[in-house]
Amino acid sequence: MREESGKSVNQLSQCLSVSPGSSMQQVISVWVRDPRIQKNDFWHAYIDYEICLHADSVCFTKKTSSVRRRYSEFVWLRQKLQENSLLMVRLPVLPPKNPFFSLNNAQQITERMKGLQKFLEQVLQSNLLLSDSLLHLFLQSQLSASKMQACASGRTHYSVAQAIQRCGLRRFHSEEDLQKDLSTSCDSDSDSSECRDPEPQIKDLALNKSASSALLGLMGTSREENISSSSEIV
Repeated sequence: MREESGKSVNQLSQCLSVSPGSSMQQVISVWVRDPRIQKNDFWHAYIDYEICLHADSVCFTKKTSSVRRRYSEFVWLRQKLQENSLLMVRLPVLPPKNPFFSLNNAQQITERMKGLQKFLEQVLQSNLLLSDSLLHLFLQSQLSASKMQACASGRTHYSVAQAIQRCGLRRFHSEEDLQKDLSTSCDSDSDSSECRDPEPQIKDLALNKSASSALLGLMGTSREENISSSSEIV
């Protein structure tokens, strides 16, 4: 097992060992705010919410974070937490799915947002649920549901700790820099609302590199044409 993964397991074990009445119990604050309409295409849209976390707790390496999640991802999280807890914990309820939910109804959006925050507040009170890597990935990375499941199962080239710490990584000078950052251990804290999967960043970098090469080629061709035209005029 990789060193980062071992560190994550040890940290979660520490979290489990803290009893509710212990003096070691720390403060974990979570807010669900800033609903925004996101469009998949012209006909399909959804609302996602910003999840802000501030944790003074041994359960979290990253003490502050900000990610965006949509309602369906909350539903997925609740299902996975219930499965992983082996029915030892009664999960809090989510605000019910409303077939008449409107993206233009401010009251419905506010009520759902409050319900999502209440759900997370109650989940974060359970030490058993706090030991679940999926909860940490949900709160502090922007991985998709499938990527979270793969990462928590050890089926990705990056660990849970790396996925969390790389959330908010905005810029790389090269693909090698990206791979180097993903391979290092992540111990420092950061606070960012821009979080992306590591793998798409590599793809975007490659696309940008190709686009840059194409642009340079066009610029070179255009320069040669201008020189040729100037010669003919003279």
